[in-house]
Amino acid sequence: MSDERETQPTDAAEEARSADAVELHETAGETPDETKSAPEDRATAGPFDAAEVPAMRPYVDLGGIKVAPREGLQLRLEVDERANRVVAVSLEYAESLLQVQAFAAPKTTGLWHSVRSELTQQMASQGASAVEETGPLGPELLVQTPAPADQGGSRVARFIAVDGPRWMLRGVIMGKAAVDAGARERVIDLFREVVVVRGDQPMPPSELLPLRVPAGVQAQRPDAGAEAPGGTPTA
Repeated sequence: MSDERETQPTDAAEEARSADAVELHETAGETPDETKSAPEDRATAGPFDAAEVPAMRPYVDLGGIKVAPREGLQLRLEVDERANRVVAVSLEYAESLLQVQAFAAPKTTGLWHSVRSELTQQMASQGASAVEETGPLGPELLVQTPAPADQGGSRVARFIAVDGPRWMLRGVIMGKAAVDAGARERVIDLFREVVVVRGDQPMPPSELLPLRVPAGVQAQRPDAGAEAPGGTPTA
């Protein structure tokens, strides 16, 4: 596993930034589905809450998210230049890219159903298609965005999420795993190893859990050429 700070933008990274730039919110007049969306074995198979994993197990500590190291995994932190803060964790693995973010949520209700509904509407308004499918974690969205005219075709991203205790962990899958079931299984396993550290401090629902650069690693300066998601989703 390696950490990367200065990488050239790729089509997958550009797609991640485009997806994260969508601002989600409740649609006036509609009653959102506030039930939790999570696999039945979440507490034992992940994604995990910090209280559910042994303290001695090694992880890369990124604050609100901990990542289990594994061979072939490359980690990159996405930095918001304007706020000079880390806003997402990108994991390159199995010829794919998985971008993860964790958000505060109420104790007894979930966010993913309402966020998914709004995301579908927002994508449609931007000329992209969003088709809901059922995956190993529950409902997910397969989003196809038209590529630039000189490239043709479309870019594909798959949105997944799990509602945990007082948090929602969201992932955006790009690259091979977005369309290939075998590669996606490996990326889902990676997603399920993630640990969310919600903390005890009160936070409004949908607020991004703070991320930090691991000890001993210097953060990439905003002027070093890094580009980050233009926004974070809210319910």
